Amino acid sequence: MTTNGGFEPVFCTIVPPHVLDRLAQAEDPVLHGPARRTLQRDAYERTQRRLTTVVGAPAVAALAEAEPGKPHRTVHDARHGTALPGTKVRGEGDAPGKDATVNRAYAGLGATFELFLKAYARDSIDGNGLPLDATVHYDRDYNNAFWNGEQMVFGDGDGEIFLDFTIPIDVIGHELAHGVTQYTANLTYFGQPGALNESMSDVFGALIKQYTLGQTAEEADWLIGAGLLAPRVTGKALRSMKEPGTAYDDDVLGKDPQPATMDDYVRTGRDNGGVHINSGIPNHAFYLAATTLGGHAWERAGQVWYDVLTGGELEQDAMFTDFATLTVKAARARFGEGEELQAVSKAWERVGVRTL
Repeated sequence: MTTNGGFEPVFCTIVPPHVLDRLAQAEDPVLHGPARRTLQRDAYERTQRRLTTVVGAPAVAALAEAEPGKPHRTVHDARHGTALPGTKVRGEGDAPGKDATVNRAYAGLGATFELFLKAYARDSIDGNGLPLDATVHYDRDYNNAFWNGEQMVFGDGDGEIFLDFTIPIDVIGHELAHGVTQYTANLTYFGQPGALNESMSDVFGALIKQYTLGQTAEEADWLIGAGLLAPRVTGKALRSMKEPGTAYDDDVLGKDPQPATMDDYVRTGRDNGGVHINSGIPNHAFYLAATTLGGHAWERAGQVWYDVLTGGELEQDAMFTDFATLTVKAARARFGEGEELQAVSKAWERVGVRTL
């Protein structure tokens, strides 16, 4: 597997390409205009990310004022442009300002930092105190949020289909969790490894929301991106870990295509081999394990998933079976032959993923 010294950062967005593709085909220019511009911008950023990977990303300078175990957050404002990072508008320890988007981004960075530190003793997303940077108000009517290998970026949405991307805290957590994967297992962003990459971000995004709200597995809604869809959309979120395939069913967006089990696995060449679609299967497995165990999901099911992601045995090209097998091994290693092992094993069995 690849370690911190040899990772290849990828460009990861919260809204899947298939959703924007569908919007881009709408007859109404109010709908298709922002979607087409977002797709073009995403394609550009993705290309830039690949070029940066080839040329070499600039090293992040160590910050003398950053204390171990303390977040170091900086929020920038792109002012509806696309130059990154933009103008600094809030630094670590600064009081909240009048811009709610800036305040939500700052809080979301902090919540993500706190979960990984308090639950898993991980100091920031790289485990070594990496400063957390975010840019808000990116572009105009930009219908996405992304992690570009170095920082978070949030669009304001078009107001018709998507609202401000800082509203759901799990969107912030999801994108930052791509950074954790980048610095650890660095799962290849294609096919089943890519779907696992996306699923890890959904899992930790959901856990960050639950941790912030103090929710148990039973109390949580298990939705990714609740609050992001505008009122005109017939839907409740981007994805559902509890019931993959039910997050939205809209005349413009179409129907949520996520499968819950391997019986409905989608084979496609689009979306990097369906990374945002087939992630529904490992997502549902985590939901089943977490709700079977009950209590706070980050404590047992989350610990097992974290152990696998960071344990050094997960290969970059791991398939669902490989990951499932490692979760069973990790559950046994950490908790013994008890209910944790049974819950994890049964969860994979129910979604149709075999373990070796």
